[in-house]
Amino acid sequence: MSSEGAQQVEAGGGAAEGRTVRVVLVDDHRMFRTGVQAEIGETGRTGVEVVGEAADVDQAVTVITATRPEVVLLDVHLPGGGGVEVLRRSAAMMTDAERPVRFLALSVSDAAEDVIGVIRGGARGYVTKTITGTDLVNAVFRVSDGDAVFSPRLAGFVLDAFASTDAPPVDEDLDRLTQREREVLRLIARGYAYKEIAKQLFISVKTVESHVSAVLRKLQLSNRHELTRWAAARRLI
Repeated sequence: MSSEGAQQVEAGGGAAEGRTVRVVLVDDHRMFRTGVQAEIGETGRTGVEVVGEAADVDQAVTVITATRPEVVLLDVHLPGGGGVEVLRRSAAMMTDAERPVRFLALSVSDAAEDVIGVIRGGARGYVTKTITGTDLVNAVFRVSDGDAVFSPRLAGFVLDAFASTDAPPVDEDLDRLTQREREVLRLIARGYAYKEIAKQLFISVKTVESHVSAVLRKLQLSNRHELTRWAAARRLI
């Protein structure tokens, strides 16, 4: 996590309020979960108690049902159907009047379709993984209180999407790609090297190469320069 942070998040929250928010971490990268736990999970300092973790959709639903946390930090891209599927299967818990479980998306992706998808699924906010630990704690407390929290540029996606009555057009080419392939595509198009992409997505360089090859094949492109032009034409960069 870096200092870019979610500027929409205001100061406040944490242990200073004298209360604890119970949180479940849902992300398919163990190292990232470990980092978040170390950053925000010291309950005496932050007021956040991490009561469970999950790496895929089935695990997430099981852990959330068993622990009934106040807030779930949810990655968008998960094995088993993604964050949207977790939200769908947790609908009854989200609408529980007495003990609602609220969801805050925490993802490397800043793509409009990812943001809009999970918000329509019921998440109370969306922040990127560049957020600082302090801001993330504040975001957790705000979401537990029923507020909506977004990283700065992402709020515009939501406002634009819900201000329009028209459904977004279907891009058949983009639909051929898996969620992970879309992530790699955007980073390649933004000029990231394979090693940088591997580090950011917590995958190996060989896996990045495999995803790039799959993207080029599915889109019938020859190289990363054509891929960049393709992504720019669709405003994916």
